[in-house]
Amino acid sequence: MSSRKNTLFYLLMFIAMIGWGAAWVHVKYLSAHMSVNEIIFYRYLLATVSMVPILVWLGRSFRIDRVTLAVTFVAAALLTLYTWLFIEGTRLGTAGLGGAFVTTLIPIVTFALSALLGRRTVRRGDAFALMLGAVGVMTILGVWHFSREQIFRLENLYFILAAILWAVITIVAARATRIAPLVYSFYLYLFTTLIEGLFVADLGTDMGHLSGWAWFNLLSLAFFSTTFATSIYFVGGQKIGADKISSFTFLVPFSAIGLSALFLGEAVTVGMLAGTTMAVVAIYLLNRR
Repeated sequence: MSSRKNTLFYLLMFIAMIGWGAAWVHVKYLSAHMSVNEIIFYRYLLATVSMVPILVWLGRSFRIDRVTLAVTFVAAALLTLYTWLFIEGTRLGTAGLGGAFVTTLIPIVTFALSALLGRRTVRRGDAFALMLGAVGVMTILGVWHFSREQIFRLENLYFILAAILWAVITIVAARATRIAPLVYSFYLYLFTTLIEGLFVADLGTDMGHLSGWAWFNLLSLAFFSTTFATSIYFVGGQKIGADKISSFTFLVPFSAIGLSALFLGEAVTVGMLAGTTMAVVAIYLLNRR
Protein backbone atom coordinates (compact mmCIF):
# COMPACT_ATOMS: atom_id res chain seq x y z
CA MET A 1 0.00 0.00 0.00
CA SER A 2 1.08 3.58 -0.65
CA SER A 3 1.87 5.85 2.31
CA ARG A 4 -1.45 7.73 2.02
CA LYS A 5 -3.51 4.53 1.72
CA ASN A 6 -1.49 3.05 4.58
CA THR A 7 -2.36 5.98 6.85
CA LEU A 8 -6.05 5.84 5.89
CA PHE A 9 -6.20 2.10 6.48
CA TYR A 10 -4.67 2.31 9.97
CA LEU A 11 -7.04 5.16 10.83
CA LEU A 12 -10.01 3.02 9.76
CA MET A 13 -8.67 0.10 11.80
CA PHE A 14 -8.41 2.36 14.87
CA ILE A 15 -12.04 3.45 14.41
CA ALA A 16 -13.04 -0.19 13.84
CA MET A 17 -11.54 -1.21 17.17
CA ILE A 18 -13.57 1.57 18.81
CA GLY A 19 -16.58 -0.14 17.21
CA TRP A 20 -15.61 -3.45 18.75
CA GLY A 21 -15.16 -1.77 22.12
CA ALA A 22 -18.60 -0.21 21.77
CA ALA A 23 -20.02 -3.71 21.32
CA TRP A 24 -19.29 -4.40 25.00
CA VAL A 25 -21.48 -1.47 26.03
CA HIS A 26 -24.25 -2.41 23.59
CA VAL A 27 -24.32 -6.07 24.60
CA LYS A 28 -24.32 -5.19 28.30
CA TYR A 29 -27.43 -3.10 27.79
CA LEU A 30 -29.21 -5.44 25.37
CA SER A 31 -28.68 -8.55 27.53
CA ALA A 32 -31.24 -7.14 29.96
CA HIS A 33 -33.88 -6.97 27.21
CA MET A 34 -33.10 -9.90 24.87
CA SER A 35 -31.64 -13.42 25.03
CA VAL A 36 -28.07 -14.09 23.93
CA ASN A 37 -29.17 -15.90 20.77
CA GLU A 38 -31.61 -13.14 19.86
CA ILE A 39 -28.82 -10.57 20.12
CA ILE A 40 -26.68 -12.69 17.79
CA PHE A 41 -29.53 -13.24 15.29
CA TYR A 42 -30.68 -9.63 14.99
CA ARG A 43 -27.11 -8.31 15.01
CA TYR A 44 -26.10 -10.33 11.95
CA LEU A 45 -29.48 -10.03 10.22
CA LEU A 46 -29.23 -6.24 10.28
CA ALA A 47 -25.56 -6.41 9.27
CA THR A 48 -26.42 -8.63 6.29
CA VAL A 49 -29.14 -6.26 5.09
CA SER A 50 -26.85 -3.24 5.47
CA MET A 51 -24.15 -4.89 3.35
CA VAL A 52 -26.40 -5.13 0.27
CA PRO A 53 -26.54 -1.40 -0.66
CA ILE A 54 -22.81 -1.07 0.09
CA LEU A 55 -21.89 -3.87 -2.32
CA VAL A 56 -24.30 -2.56 -4.97
CA TRP A 57 -22.88 0.96 -4.65
CA LEU A 58 -19.32 -0.39 -4.98
CA GLY A 59 -20.33 -2.50 -7.97
CA ARG A 60 -19.27 -5.78 -6.34
CA SER A 61 -20.61 -9.05 -7.70
CA PHE A 62 -22.41 -11.42 -5.33
CA ARG A 63 -21.06 -14.45 -7.19
CA ILE A 64 -19.14 -16.94 -5.10
CA ASP A 65 -17.53 -20.26 -6.04
CA ARG A 66 -18.42 -23.51 -4.30
CA VAL A 67 -15.17 -23.88 -2.40
CA THR A 68 -15.34 -20.36 -0.96
CA LEU A 69 -19.03 -20.88 -0.20
CA ALA A 70 -18.22 -23.98 1.86
CA VAL A 71 -15.33 -22.25 3.65
CA THR A 72 -17.52 -19.25 4.44
CA PHE A 73 -20.26 -21.48 5.86
CA VAL A 74 -17.75 -23.17 8.18
CA ALA A 75 -16.44 -19.74 9.24
CA ALA A 76 -20.03 -18.65 9.94
CA ALA A 77 -20.57 -21.67 12.20
CA LEU A 78 -17.38 -20.73 14.06
CA LEU A 79 -18.52 -17.09 14.28
CA THR A 80 -21.86 -18.17 15.74
CA LEU A 81 -20.13 -20.24 18.40
CA TYR A 82 -17.54 -17.51 19.08
CA THR A 83 -20.20 -14.84 19.64
CA TRP A 84 -22.20 -17.12 21.93
CA LEU A 85 -19.10 -18.02 23.98
CA PHE A 86 -18.09 -14.39 24.37
CA ILE A 87 -21.52 -13.08 25.39
CA GLU A 88 -22.38 -16.05 27.61
CA GLY A 89 -18.94 -15.99 29.21
CA THR A 90 -19.38 -12.30 30.00
CA ARG A 91 -22.73 -13.05 31.61
CA LEU A 92 -21.53 -15.99 33.71
CA GLY A 93 -17.90 -15.15 34.40
CA THR A 94 -15.78 -12.09 35.17
CA ALA A 95 -16.34 -9.69 32.27
CA GLY A 96 -13.16 -7.64 32.72
CA LEU A 97 -10.89 -10.65 33.03
CA GLY A 98 -12.69 -12.31 30.14
CA GLY A 99 -11.98 -9.27 27.98
CA ALA A 100 -8.31 -9.50 28.89
CA PHE A 101 -8.24 -13.19 27.97
CA VAL A 102 -9.86 -12.67 24.57
CA THR A 103 -8.05 -9.54 23.38
CA THR A 104 -4.69 -10.79 24.61
CA LEU A 105 -4.99 -14.36 23.36
CA ILE A 106 -6.34 -13.51 19.89
CA PRO A 107 -3.09 -12.01 18.47
CA ILE A 108 -0.93 -14.53 20.35
CA VAL A 109 -2.91 -17.53 19.09
CA THR A 110 -3.16 -16.04 15.58
CA PHE A 111 0.58 -15.45 15.41
CA ALA A 112 1.24 -19.00 16.67
CA LEU A 113 -1.19 -20.63 14.21
CA SER A 114 0.05 -18.49 11.30
CA ALA A 115 3.65 -19.41 12.10
CA LEU A 116 2.72 -23.10 12.39
CA LEU A 117 0.73 -23.17 9.15
CA GLY A 118 3.37 -21.12 7.33
CA ARG A 119 6.19 -23.16 8.87
CA ARG A 120 8.08 -20.06 9.96
CA THR A 121 9.67 -18.87 13.17
CA VAL A 122 8.26 -15.99 15.20
CA ARG A 123 10.98 -13.33 15.50
CA ARG A 124 12.13 -12.11 18.88
CA GLY A 125 10.83 -8.63 18.11
CA ASP A 126 7.33 -9.98 17.41
CA ALA A 127 7.39 -12.11 20.56
CA PHE A 128 8.42 -9.06 22.62
CA ALA A 129 5.66 -6.95 21.05
CA LEU A 130 3.06 -9.62 21.82
CA MET A 131 4.19 -9.81 25.43
CA LEU A 132 4.17 -6.00 25.70
CA GLY A 133 0.65 -5.86 24.28
CA ALA A 134 -0.51 -8.60 26.66
CA VAL A 135 0.89 -6.77 29.69
CA GLY A 136 -0.68 -3.54 28.42
CA VAL A 137 -4.13 -5.12 28.13
CA MET A 138 -3.82 -6.70 31.59
CA THR A 139 -2.82 -3.31 33.00
CA ILE A 140 -5.73 -1.54 31.30
CA LEU A 141 -8.20 -3.95 32.85
CA GLY A 142 -6.50 -4.08 36.25
CA VAL A 143 -6.17 -7.86 36.19
CA TRP A 144 -3.53 -7.67 38.91
CA HIS A 145 -6.33 -6.97 41.40
CA PHE A 146 -8.36 -10.11 40.60
CA SER A 147 -8.39 -12.92 43.16
CA ARG A 148 -7.29 -16.48 42.37
CA GLU A 149 -10.93 -17.56 42.54
CA GLN A 150 -11.84 -15.06 39.82
CA ILE A 151 -8.92 -16.07 37.61
CA PHE A 152 -9.50 -19.84 37.78
CA ARG A 153 -13.29 -19.84 37.45
CA LEU A 154 -14.50 -22.54 35.06
CA GLU A 155 -16.56 -20.00 33.12
CA ASN A 156 -13.37 -18.30 31.91
CA LEU A 157 -12.82 -21.32 29.66
CA TYR A 158 -15.47 -19.71 27.43
CA PHE A 159 -13.14 -16.79 26.76
CA ILE A 160 -10.14 -19.00 25.98
CA LEU A 161 -12.20 -21.00 23.48
CA ALA A 162 -13.58 -17.76 22.01
CA ALA A 163 -10.06 -16.40 21.43
CA ILE A 164 -8.97 -19.62 19.70
CA LEU A 165 -12.07 -19.59 17.49
CA TRP A 166 -11.56 -15.95 16.49
CA ALA A 167 -7.93 -16.66 15.60
CA VAL A 168 -9.10 -19.44 13.26
CA ILE A 169 -11.78 -17.15 11.77
CA THR A 170 -9.13 -14.46 11.16
CA ILE A 171 -6.83 -16.90 9.34
CA VAL A 172 -9.70 -18.26 7.23
CA ALA A 173 -10.78 -14.72 6.25
CA ALA A 174 -7.20 -13.75 5.35
CA ARG A 175 -6.89 -16.76 3.05
CA ALA A 176 -10.26 -16.35 1.32
CA THR A 177 -8.52 -14.67 -1.61
CA ARG A 178 -10.94 -15.98 -4.26
CA ILE A 179 -13.51 -13.42 -3.19
CA ALA A 180 -13.50 -9.73 -2.29
CA PRO A 181 -13.38 -9.29 1.51
CA LEU A 182 -16.61 -7.27 1.65
CA VAL A 183 -18.46 -9.95 -0.32
CA TYR A 184 -16.97 -12.52 2.04
CA SER A 185 -18.29 -10.48 4.98
CA PHE A 186 -21.77 -10.41 3.43
CA TYR A 187 -21.97 -14.18 3.10
CA LEU A 188 -20.42 -14.67 6.54
CA TYR A 189 -23.11 -12.51 8.16
CA LEU A 190 -25.84 -14.14 6.03
CA PHE A 191 -24.86 -17.68 6.99
CA THR A 192 -24.50 -16.72 10.66
CA THR A 193 -28.04 -15.30 10.55
CA LEU A 194 -29.38 -18.46 8.92
CA ILE A 195 -27.63 -20.75 11.41
CA GLU A 196 -29.03 -18.77 14.34
CA GLY A 197 -32.53 -18.37 12.86
CA LEU A 198 -33.00 -21.96 11.69
CA PHE A 199 -31.21 -23.99 14.35
CA VAL A 200 -30.53 -21.95 17.49
CA ALA A 201 -32.43 -18.77 18.29
CA ASP A 202 -35.77 -18.78 20.06
CA LEU A 203 -37.15 -15.46 18.85
CA GLY A 204 -39.62 -14.78 21.64
CA THR A 205 -38.97 -11.08 22.22
CA ASP A 206 -41.54 -8.65 20.78
CA MET A 207 -39.26 -6.31 18.87
CA GLY A 208 -42.05 -3.78 18.47
CA HIS A 209 -42.07 -3.15 22.21
CA LEU A 210 -38.33 -2.49 22.56
CA SER A 211 -37.47 1.00 23.77
CA GLY A 212 -35.84 3.55 21.50
CA TRP A 213 -32.61 3.23 23.47
CA ALA A 214 -32.63 -0.55 23.01
CA TRP A 215 -33.07 -0.11 19.28
CA PHE A 216 -30.21 2.42 19.20
CA ASN A 217 -27.90 -0.09 20.90
CA LEU A 218 -28.99 -2.90 18.57
CA LEU A 219 -28.56 -0.82 15.40
CA SER A 220 -25.17 0.50 16.52
CA LEU A 221 -24.08 -3.05 17.39
CA ALA A 222 -25.10 -4.22 13.91
CA PHE A 223 -23.96 -1.29 11.75
CA PHE A 224 -20.98 0.21 13.59
CA SER A 225 -19.56 -2.76 15.50
CA THR A 226 -20.26 -5.35 12.77
CA THR A 227 -20.92 -4.00 9.26
CA PHE A 228 -18.16 -1.40 9.54
CA ALA A 229 -15.73 -2.70 12.17
CA THR A 230 -15.69 -6.43 11.42
CA SER A 231 -15.70 -5.88 7.64
CA ILE A 232 -12.72 -3.51 7.88
CA TYR A 233 -10.97 -6.17 10.00
CA PHE A 234 -11.48 -8.81 7.29
CA VAL A 235 -10.30 -6.38 4.59
CA GLY A 236 -7.17 -5.78 6.64
CA GLY A 237 -6.59 -9.51 7.02
CA GLN A 238 -6.24 -9.87 3.26
CA LYS A 239 -4.14 -6.71 2.93
CA ILE A 240 -1.53 -7.19 5.67
CA GLY A 241 -2.05 -10.75 6.88
CA ALA A 242 -3.88 -12.46 9.73
CA ASP A 243 -1.01 -12.25 12.21
CA LYS A 244 -0.55 -8.49 11.75
CA ILE A 245 -4.22 -7.51 11.69
CA SER A 246 -4.98 -9.44 14.88
CA SER A 247 -2.60 -7.17 16.83
CA PHE A 248 -5.18 -4.37 16.59
CA THR A 249 -7.36 -6.21 19.11
CA PHE A 250 -5.03 -4.83 21.79
CA LEU A 251 -6.94 -1.53 21.34
CA VAL A 252 -10.37 -3.01 22.11
CA PRO A 253 -10.17 -2.88 25.93
CA PHE A 254 -9.19 0.80 25.79
CA SER A 255 -12.15 1.72 23.60
CA ALA A 256 -14.49 -0.44 25.70
CA ILE A 257 -13.33 1.17 28.94
CA GLY A 258 -13.43 4.68 27.47
CA LEU A 259 -16.97 4.26 26.18
CA SER A 260 -18.04 2.65 29.45
CA ALA A 261 -16.69 5.68 31.30
CA LEU A 262 -18.56 8.00 28.93
CA PHE A 263 -21.92 6.21 28.91
CA LEU A 264 -21.90 4.12 32.09
CA GLY A 265 -19.94 6.42 34.40
CA GLU A 266 -17.08 3.98 35.05
CA ALA A 267 -13.76 5.44 36.28
CA VAL A 268 -10.62 5.83 34.12
CA THR A 269 -7.38 5.09 35.98
CA VAL A 270 -3.69 5.82 35.44
CA GLY A 271 -3.22 2.10 34.84
CA MET A 272 -5.61 2.27 31.90
CA LEU A 273 -3.62 5.10 30.30
CA ALA A 274 -0.29 3.33 30.89
CA GLY A 275 -1.66 0.06 29.53
CA THR A 276 -3.04 1.77 26.45
CA THR A 277 0.38 3.26 25.72
CA MET A 278 1.96 -0.20 25.89
CA ALA A 279 -0.75 -1.64 23.61
CA VAL A 280 -0.24 1.11 21.00
CA VAL A 281 3.53 0.55 21.04
CA ALA A 282 2.94 -3.18 20.59
CA ILE A 283 0.76 -2.55 17.53
CA TYR A 284 3.44 -0.28 16.06
CA LEU A 285 6.15 -2.93 16.59
CA LEU A 286 4.03 -5.68 15.05
CA ASN A 287 3.08 -3.61 11.98
CA ARG A 288 6.31 -1.76 11.18
CA ARG A 289 8.05 -2.73 7.96
